[in-house]
Amino acid sequence: MKKSKRWWIAVAGVLLQMALGAVYAWSVFRIPLAKQFHWSISQVTLAFTIAIMSLGFASFFGGLWLKKVGPRVVALTGGLLYGGGVFLASYSYHGLWWLYMTYGLIGGTGLGLSYIVPISVLVKWFPDHRGLMTGVAVGGFGAGALITAPIATRLIQSVGVLQTFEFLGIAYLLVSVLSGYFMQNPPEDWQPQGLKNNKKQLVKEHAGDFTLGRALKTWQWWSLWLLLFLNTSAGITIISQEAPMFQELVKATAIVAAGMIGIVSIGNALGRVFWAWTSDLLGRRATFTIMFIVQIGLFWILPGLHSVTSVTIFAFLILMCYGGGFGTMPAFVADYFGSTNLGSIYGLILTAWGFASAFGPLLIAHMRQSSGAYTSGLHIIAIVMAVSIILPLVVRPPVRHKT
Repeated sequence: MKKSKRWWIAVAGVLLQMALGAVYAWSVFRIPLAKQFHWSISQVTLAFTIAIMSLGFASFFGGLWLKKVGPRVVALTGGLLYGGGVFLASYSYHGLWWLYMTYGLIGGTGLGLSYIVPISVLVKWFPDHRGLMTGVAVGGFGAGALITAPIATRLIQSVGVLQTFEFLGIAYLLVSVLSGYFMQNPPEDWQPQGLKNNKKQLVKEHAGDFTLGRALKTWQWWSLWLLLFLNTSAGITIISQEAPMFQELVKATAIVAAGMIGIVSIGNALGRVFWAWTSDLLGRRATFTIMFIVQIGLFWILPGLHSVTSVTIFAFLILMCYGGGFGTMPAFVADYFGSTNLGSIYGLILTAWGFASAFGPLLIAHMRQSSGAYTSGLHIIAIVMAVSIILPLVVRPPVRHKT
């Protein structure tokens, strides 16, 4: 087997994640949809919420399914559903329910099925660079909006919002299906050249690993679920409202706001690698504590800023913390429950992502609609972050009984 093959698979995995991460450019559709169909902010936001909730649950089932049929089938299925769902959203003149069903449910399910595949595959291909490669993979997801936001904005202005869904749906389908085709596991007992594993030692290390059922019986699993939920709830409020929020705070045009979205999306990608690396140095608990403390100040100060530069910097840092949760949590789960059943245990924790997509975006949309500004909603998130600090301070590893 050629040495370079795993690197081509890694490139395909990153491209797949970037196509999936385009969902983070959702906020550029919010105002055009609301204006064209006279839907409220909360109604439009719910489409994004449904998509991310579907992603969270589909990731768990995708992790279980790929054990039976292999990663390629799951990735291809996910790509077809994701691209197809976005394409079908171009027929949303049928009503709001159509947007929810296509972009939200169908597209979100495709997102979840495909999302878990590169993470699972690259862990097997890169046992010598496990943390780095999973960080790079989920970093690709975070960078998806960097390309999509400006392209979608210009398409909306030139051809309209519904036809933009049509064009993007075709593009997503092509990229995700083509890159998904390369998703495959290495042969059994495969190891990269130069890496020698002692099988007896590996058996000993994994003897105390938790099954999914046993993990669910520990309070630590629920604590980690809540940690991801709280951190995700904060960052996703910004992601769901970026375009209108930037336009309100700095009086930016749609084009400028799209550029700002592209820049802050780099923070989402960078944070997944940076905070994962930091957690190796400081520990997972300390890393989450620092991220929560940082976000208190960022969310409290953000609504008082009115320059493009300052708002972009603050949103960039918030998105770094948001991405940091996804970069750090897989290692956190492995630390506490072992790596043998990481796919199913972490896959189920990802449902926190789905629930956070309901709590955060709907909260900020409701507060914006009721108060006429984003200030109160952002300050509430700052208070939530202050209370959240307690959790990483008290959580401790469960007892792992080796057999």
